[in-house]
Formats: sequence, structure tokens, C-alpha cells
Amino acid sequence: MEKKHLLSVSLACSQGHPAKDKNNLSLLQTSHKFTNLTLLHNIFTMPDSKRNLYLLGRPFSPLYSAAMKLRSSLYGQNLFRRYKMEVPVISIGNLTMGGTGKTPIVSYLATFLQGQGYRPAIISRGYGGASGNKVNVVSDGKEIFLDAEQAGDEPRLLAETLPGIPVLTGIVRALPCRHAIHTLGCDILLLDDGFQHLAVDRDINLVLFSAESLAGNSRVFPGGDLREPVSALLRCDAFLLTGTTAGNKERADRFAALLQSRFPSKPVFFSSYTASEAKDEKGGTTIPLTTLPTPLHGFCGIARPEAFRQSLIEQGISLSGFTALRDHQPYTPRILRQIRKEAMDSGARGIITTAKDMVKLKDHSFPLPFFSLQMLTHIDDGLQSFIIERLKRLKHNRR
Repeated sequence: MEKKHLLSVSLACSQGHPAKDKNNLSLLQTSHKFTNLTLLHNIFTMPDSKRNLYLLGRPFSPLYSAAMKLRSSLYGQNLFRRYKMEVPVISIGNLTMGGTGKTPIVSYLATFLQGQGYRPAIISRGYGGASGNKVNVVSDGKEIFLDAEQAGDEPRLLAETLPGIPVLTGIVRALPCRHAIHTLGCDILLLDDGFQHLAVDRDINLVLFSAESLAGNSRVFPGGDLREPVSALLRCDAFLLTGTTAGNKERADRFAALLQSRFPSKPVFFSSYTASEAKDEKGGTTIPLTTLPTPLHGFCGIARPEAFRQSLIEQGISLSGFTALRDHQPYTPRILRQIRKEAMDSGARGIITTAKDMVKLKDHSFPLPFFSLQMLTHIDDGLQSFIIERLKRLKHNRR
């Protein structure tokens, strides 16, 4: 029943059907017929490859969902070992697959905590990184040791942009957690993409949803976008809807109302991103967006490439073309030739990508001026207050 409720409401929110009362009761009682219609709409507006995967995988969703429920239960009963750290741990994760903007949120919170006098470290799995050590120190806060190929693009980006904040990776994350505490002297840990990594206990559990995609098609993998059944949200402490814009704010507000009605003890916060400037990768200097040459050819290998393209358009940047690549795309010679050819054929006067992609391209050249878009993250002040209050309570309880 719980899953069906979220399914009904999230689909209605994503299609712009407002609730008929402030408590969203009408959405929680959405008819089965309406749910099927909106589910079909979402399915048939997906990319073909994703739609086909989900249609084929749908019969297996209950099996995967049951397995994930059992796994969570075994950790909850301490039948699977959980590692408790001596310092507070904040997990930033999501229920859905794909991009919810975790990296900018991790960066924002690390900077915020550093400003509060903490010595934070970021612990990541290091997806896509070639370094297979049990503990990989991407940065100790003073020096960067691993490139993007070894560390993964997101840990390398965090290491470059967060001076004074160590970044570590490892598949068994308890090991880099302990290294950050005992060797690097960190007194608070940020667990990047940690919601499903139940082996490390956490004190604050944040779950992110993209304000654009919300809960996707609301079915559990391999039939949909969810990593776990909706009941997993009982583990979290607060929700953060990321990437809110004027275009999706109404849907995001309705989805937030749904979450509040379904999980009344868990606050919902919002965040947004704004493009601030561009970085000229040849000279390493930043320039105002208004001084960029036009038109530009854009490209990126992130979970939601359309969001990057839309950000460029919203900033008034004229695009001659755009190349969308898969998330964490390795930049092979073939891919680089493709980008160069498409940019030249489109008549572009420059090329622009994301800061995340740029960390993998520092050793490559392009025949045109090359820029990366720099973004700023804005988060409700309420989230900061929520975290500080939780940390104060934790400190008091540990005395």
C-alpha cells in the first residue's frame, strides 16, 4: 500500500495534476485507472533504451524489492555488521537511480561544516576510479594525490574545489572513514551516495530527489528508477529536493507536500543552482558568461545532460550543437574525435562542458576555445539549522 500511494502521487505531481486539498488526500486516493494512465505516459516519454529495459525488467521488480527489504532488515537487526564511527556521520544519498545533484550538495555541506569549525572529510565509493586500494586518499586537504582516472570524476572534482577538506574513496567505506578519523584528524564525515551503504552507521540521513524527475516512474529496479522500495525512506531524517527552478517549482512543492503527509516527522528542504561564471581552461581564469564567444558547442557526460543544456540556454548562451553522453563517460580518442568534429561542423566558436567533465579532460586539447560552466548551490537556511541542531543533540547524548 505504501508504494502504491507514492506511485500515485509522484506520477500525478510529475504530470502537473494538483491536489484538491491541502492535505493531498485526493492524491493519496488517486484511482487505479488514473495511476495506470500516468504510468503509461511516463513510460512512453522515456528514451527507448530505458523504456525497453524497464518493460523487460518489470516482472523482476518484486524480487529485487524483496531482496532490498530483506537486506535492510538484516542490517537493522544487526545480523549484518554495521560499523559505528567515533565522530558524526552525515549520509547524502537518494532513493532513485541517476543524478539528484549529490556532488554539489556534498560540496556545499562540507564547506558549511568547515565554516562551523569542524574538520570534515568526504568518503565516496569512487565510482569509475581505477584505484583499487582499500583506502584511496584522493586529497588530504593539502595535496591532491590521484587524478580523475584513478579517483573517479566526482571525488577528483571535490578534491580540486575544496581546499582543506580531505576526500577519500574505498569500496568498504568503513576503512577510509577510519583513516580520515585516525590518520587525518577529521571530526565529522560526509558519506557521499551513502543511503544504501548500510554497513556504515550514520547520525543524519539525507535523501535527495531531483525536482525535475522526482520519483521517476516510481517502480523498483529493474522495472523502474527506484533503488529500493519506498519503505526505505523510513530510514531517512530529512528530504532535499534539488535543482528547483521556476519551471518545476510547482511540481516540487506538490511532491514536498506528499512527502510531508506520508512522513510527517521528516522535514523537506529545497535547493537550486545558478550559473555564476565560466572557466577558460587554457588560461585557468574565470570570465563572465556575457563575454563568452558565441555560438558554443556544449557537451557533457552526466546523469541528466538535458539539465546542463537547459542551464546554458537559461543563461542566454547560444548553442550551435550539443553532445549528450552517458554518466561518467570515459573520454576515449573516439569520443574526443566525435566532439571535435561535431563542434567544428556546427560552426561553433568555442566548446563548453561541466566542471565534473572538465576534471577528466585536463590533458586533452580542442581546436576551439574551451570552457567549463561554474555553478553555485543555494540551499534553504533551514537545512543548516536542522544539521546544527542534530549535531548539538548528538554531542549532548554522547557525553
